[in-house]
Amino acid sequence: MKKTVALVAGGYSGEYVISIQSAAQVEDNLKEDFNLYKIIIDKNDWYYEHNGEKISVNKDDFSLTIGGKKITFDAAFIIVHGTPGENGLLQGYFDMIGIPYNTCDALCSAVTFDKETCNAVVRDFNVVNVAKNHTVYAEEEIDIEKILEKLSLPVFVKPSQGGSSIGMSKVKTKEKLLPAIKTALDVHPKVLIEEFIEGREFSCGIFTVDGKASAFPVTEIIPINEFFDYEAKYNGTTSEVVPANIPDSVRDRIQRATEKIYRALNCKGVCRIDFIYDEKRDMLFFLEVNTTPGQSLNSIVPNQVRAMGKDVHWLYYTQMAEILK
Repeated sequence: MKKTVALVAGGYSGEYVISIQSAAQVEDNLKEDFNLYKIIIDKNDWYYEHNGEKISVNKDDFSLTIGGKKITFDAAFIIVHGTPGENGLLQGYFDMIGIPYNTCDALCSAVTFDKETCNAVVRDFNVVNVAKNHTVYAEEEIDIEKILEKLSLPVFVKPSQGGSSIGMSKVKTKEKLLPAIKTALDVHPKVLIEEFIEGREFSCGIFTVDGKASAFPVTEIIPINEFFDYEAKYNGTTSEVVPANIPDSVRDRIQRATEKIYRALNCKGVCRIDFIYDEKRDMLFFLEVNTTPGQSLNSIVPNQVRAMGKDVHWLYYTQMAEILK
């Protein structure tokens, strides 16, 4: 008998549209394998669309009632980028009502979603370098001179929580630092200011199958813009090369760092970890962990899976198979 699975998409952040795009691909690949219901989450409602009617989810037990029949779920496939699907809120809810899901747990999701917290934790692992950074808060007075005593320009200014590079800026001059901080504060009340590392950007997916966490082929991200911003990620103004054209020693270093960080953080499911490699100093720097990476047809992780000789159906189906064992 087919299992009943909720495909949970949408969310409350600026990544809503990206989540819907990812969900469309997952739905197309899994609709024959499971009784699949796409549940859309937005700020007004959680619902399933049936024959043009929006049927609200009963949040007491995450169920639907359609035509007088109550539908409950064996598992949830979470593809919500940003809050509440990537910061642990949705995971905590599913833990409380006993529905298994495909992503990291609530604690891991919360830690990795906050850039300042994640940087501090990963730094203590002594697995990879972490750029120097400074944090400012919405309620405090911003002292530009104090910041520049700690950090050298250029710097990246980014909301401590959020994804898709929304609210993120590269700042080269002192005069532009305060406006960049204010832009980031519009997204989140805590802002991370991080020293710029000159180097090549790489991304490596990872997944646990049968208890073994294995890194995917490494992708090099070559943006046309100054950095891998929202436009570069989603509007095609970037080149993504997989497998990356790098020496075996560098590839192995990135993959081993990916596996060590994934295990140390107690990650689960499909994740993606991003790095900067400073060739001049032969130093690998940590950027971030994505616990709900994009899984649309041309996203980084699906392209890595194809480079392994597998297809996206394997990627989506195996995530469900792992938690339904």
